[in-house]
Amino acid sequence: MPPDGPEGAGRRLDDRERLAWLRLIRSDGIGPITFRELLEHFGSAAAAIDAVPDLAARGGRRLRICPAEAAVAEIDGLESLGARLIGLGEADYPSWLAHIDSAPPLIALRGSAAPLARPTVAIVGSRNASIGGVKFARQIARDLGERGYVIASGLARGIDTAAHEASIASGTVAVLAGGLDRIYPAENLGLAERIVAEGGAHISEMPLGWEPRARDFPRRNRIVSGLSVGVVVIEAAERSGSLITARLAGEQGRLVFAVPGSPLDPRSTGTNRLLRDGARIVTGVDDIIGEIEPMIAREPDRPLRVSEIDGGPHPADAGDGDRQKIVDALGSAPVEIDEIVRYTGLKPAIIHLVLLELDLAGRISRHPGGRVSLLTGDSKG
Repeated sequence: MPPDGPEGAGRRLDDRERLAWLRLIRSDGIGPITFRELLEHFGSAAAAIDAVPDLAARGGRRLRICPAEAAVAEIDGLESLGARLIGLGEADYPSWLAHIDSAPPLIALRGSAAPLARPTVAIVGSRNASIGGVKFARQIARDLGERGYVIASGLARGIDTAAHEASIASGTVAVLAGGLDRIYPAENLGLAERIVAEGGAHISEMPLGWEPRARDFPRRNRIVSGLSVGVVVIEAAERSGSLITARLAGEQGRLVFAVPGSPLDPRSTGTNRLLRDGARIVTGVDDIIGEIEPMIAREPDRPLRVSEIDGGPHPADAGDGDRQKIVDALGSAPVEIDEIVRYTGLKPAIIHLVLLELDLAGRISRHPGGRVSLLTGDSKG
């Protein structure tokens, strides 16, 4: 692996590697965690692409590998949009996002990368926001911007829109649930263009042309929280997307803030519950600054580097008896890999390989902290 660049910035993926990374993450059955496991096991995306069909077949599934032509077309489409792909571990990849378990291997960026390098606070909340909620979101976003913080949000109606509008001049990042060419909602197209024109950024992990679906918004939300030191929730009903963002923030070790509201307003039910469950109360910007400054001081010295993602190849193979031992060791409760090693007595490389086979076959779930569980209904026989 070539040495890292100056000052620990990390080297860039070359064109061949970037294409292979894109093909791998766009292939069937491969998400961010599986992508990283494949690179750590096989040493490169190209080697993983060659291995995946056989691995999936061993688990009982056929997978489609993204054709090179489709990946080239996506890269060309991004360039025509004035956008580009940034790989996990490259210098422009946001350092806080790089350290979550499910960090996207590639993010598409339109606009300036400069906001991605600055401390970020997310502001999220109700789409059907009250006048007071919108006013407070603008005030907090503006005040944080004046203190040097970038504001991240999801470009949704209501609180998201207010937060972006108030922080355009100081720096804002819109995280999209669909492709960069699929602004949602359409009424925010003008706002989206202003964000880019005034030095902000749009980012997405989804391919060009991807229309956002309901399931894509929680995926988007983990990036909103992952970019950020803390998440401020302003007006959120029970079972809202904003509460999903708050939960993800907590799982990622981020600070969660909530603005109290009237118990008679259903838009405050979620935020009041967050406060009851331990979220920090927000009545003004100083409530946020005082909590996040110590967090920023503990930020990792540098983001992960490409050379720390690409591991050396581990050419292990597993027999049928080994596979059955590992399947028998798994259940519906998530367990750590070290527990499987102790229980089975098998080498870690063998266990990682079999877990990759099961993962690609859709037979296991991966959980925060590197834990795994068997999907309900999977036969142990």
